[in-house]
Amino acid sequence: MKIYFHKNFDKQFGKLRANEKKKAQERLQLFLENPFNSVLENHPLKGKYTDYRSIDVAGDLRAIFKYLNENECIFVDVDTHSNLYS
Repeated sequence: MKIYFHKNFDKQFGKLRANEKKKAQERLQLFLENPFNSVLENHPLKGKYTDYRSIDVAGDLRAIFKYLNENECIFVDVDTHSNLYS
């Protein structure tokens, strides 16, 4: 699996606290190994995020991504559940 990062993801990632960044990197590594690892709780989204999916990063922190094809995806945002879906 090849992962790309949207500039918005990079911007939001830069705003995370050090421990959140570390956890996000760990979860992205886990995603590379197995995108459907149960720890990630990989699930499809609805509404304005139709065609996108979300994984749990830590606590209330989520990362939103979209599959480009079966071997590539792009992560577009990372933030708290309430900030992403309000």
